Amino acid sequence: MKPELKITELIQTAIRAAIQAGKEILEVYQRSDFELEFKSDQSPLTLADKRAHQAITRYLDSTGIPLLSEEGRNIPYDERKDWDLFWMVDPLDGTKEFVKRNNEFTVNIALIRRNSPMGGVVYVPVNKLIYWADSSGSFKALVADENVQLTTIHQLPLAIPRENFVVAGSRTHMNSETSSFIQSLDTKGNPVEIISKGSSLKICMVAEGLADIYPRLAPTMEWDTAAGHAIVKYAGKNIYQFGKQEPLIYNKENLLNPWFVVK
Repeated sequence: MKPELKITELIQTAIRAAIQAGKEILEVYQRSDFELEFKSDQSPLTLADKRAHQAITRYLDSTGIPLLSEEGRNIPYDERKDWDLFWMVDPLDGTKEFVKRNNEFTVNIALIRRNSPMGGVVYVPVNKLIYWADSSGSFKALVADENVQLTTIHQLPLAIPRENFVVAGSRTHMNSETSSFIQSLDTKGNPVEIISKGSSLKICMVAEGLADIYPRLAPTMEWDTAAGHAIVKYAGKNIYQFGKQEPLIYNKENLLNPWFVVK
């Protein structure tokens, strides 16, 4: 079997896993009680995070590939540093958005090889919109039914006519450094429009062509960006470390990302 064919099959498994996780998330989303807790870093954790993690694990365990998840066990660097291929998962990216009930949360699953994303899936459960990517390209579609039938499939980026220079921004991390960076941008005389979104949807906006750039001059973890990184990479863009022309890398000893720019 050709390596690229195997990657494509693995991403199809990840799509099924993401959709199942989305079902688990929506079941909790419809409740009045999310069973909200706070982790040691004071980030929120809900029953939806836990159930999505369990659903994804059930699917991905069948691949025999190691899994590193935000909600999984803390895997020591000595154990994972020699992984050639592994899954990196954020079962519910945008838990704060989930708790606020603003619908802007996603399921993120990435396949990492030698510190770089080789494929990824970003699923938006509320509107059943799914993004995925592998070496054949980046795509978006709607999930039509329980059998993971996809419809309205488009390859990214899309041809989206617009006059403004669009910056994707975070709902909760628009700090002074980000504002200064936006003011320094060369927009070729076009007016700047800032569109705020939650979770990895901001990365997908750049991949899709809805935004020109997404600066993130604030902390993120590797699982926040890995799946979106694959989507934007195979759409012809990339995620660069801030101030450098080097892309983000994964499976570092410290899983905290440096500041970055998606463009």
